[in-house]
Amino acid sequence: MEFEKFKLIGKDMYDTGLVDSHSGSLSVREGNKIFITRKGAMLGHLGENDILEALLDNGGVTEAGSGDLAVHRAIYKETSFNAIISAKPPHAISFSSISENKMMIQDTEGQIVLKGVPVVRTRGRADMEELSKLLPPIFKSGYFVCVVKELGSYSVGADLSEALKLTSCLETSSKIAILNKQITVSHAPKEMVREKRTGIPPGIGVMGRSRQFKRGLGR
Repeated sequence: MEFEKFKLIGKDMYDTGLVDSHSGSLSVREGNKIFITRKGAMLGHLGENDILEALLDNGGVTEAGSGDLAVHRAIYKETSFNAIISAKPPHAISFSSISENKMMIQDTEGQIVLKGVPVVRTRGRADMEELSKLLPPIFKSGYFVCVVKELGSYSVGADLSEALKLTSCLETSSKIAILNKQITVSHAPKEMVREKRTGIPPGIGVMGRSRQFKRGLGR
């Protein structure tokens, strides 16, 4: 396990806004071992004690030590990837909220690199047990990154650098898609809508109308 690699990737993620101060996780697989950042670790300022060791077959560190170890472990068991990154890219999370089952990537590089981005919806507030069942089939079927609605992204790769590239590309592509949507809306033709007018001046309430009616009858 290369601690310096964890440190470099974690700092890049924090500096580029892919995580906030205490969110996200990194892991690598080496043989039957998983090295993963501990729960609540600051990815932008990782220390050696922030990297925990677990076994692929449910041994080593407990789930309490690393928040989403169960998810990483499940993905490793069903795929051949050696690195996983969980991030919290704001534009990707926002874009996923207005997407259906798949995010429609619009820029050329994103289409080439990402190969599509599934949007994962959970029954309620996402929990690790549910994600451990939902995510492995996605990565096993040929996708490299996905977004869990309202939670964040998961990307896989041969190493942490590859997984980071996917996460970074996802965030940039999501930002482009949102900007394109804003431009489309701002330049949409404005329809001339004629306001239906009544004979009653605006600002006169029901009581005011009643008094006017009575005065008109000479009462």
